[in-house]
Amino acid sequence: MKTAKDPRHLKRIKTVKALFAESFAPQDNLPELAQKVLSKKNKTDKKIQEAAPVWPVDKLNKIDLAMLRLAIFELENTKTPPKVIIDEAVEIAKQFGSESSPSFINGVLGTIYKDRVDVVVSKKKKAKK
Repeated sequence: MKTAKDPRHLKRIKTVKALFAESFAPQDNLPELAQKVLSKKNKTDKKIQEAAPVWPVDKLNKIDLAMLRLAIFELENTKTPPKVIIDEAVEIAKQFGSESSPSFINGVLGTIYKDRVDVVVSKKKKAKK
């Protein structure tokens, strides 16, 4: 069971804060995870734009953008179960985002996850033919 003192939860919060600060000005001594997330920023932002075409990335709430970047990075680069990543992002959104942040984060990540699952299923069907 996740708690406020869970080291993974605290690491995610620290990373989101660093990504948020970086969106305003370059930061010294970024945590390693934040550096990794930023190294994939262009690819991640493209996925966000595809999942939420009505919301241009440069117009998104900066804290929401930081949470989305971290969660998408984790979805694509870790073995953490997707539902855990999405739940954790929604919980952080409740803590740091606006009133609409949790549902927005959940919707964008749900769309990205669904698209990813659809691609995997499609590849498996083609492999069987």
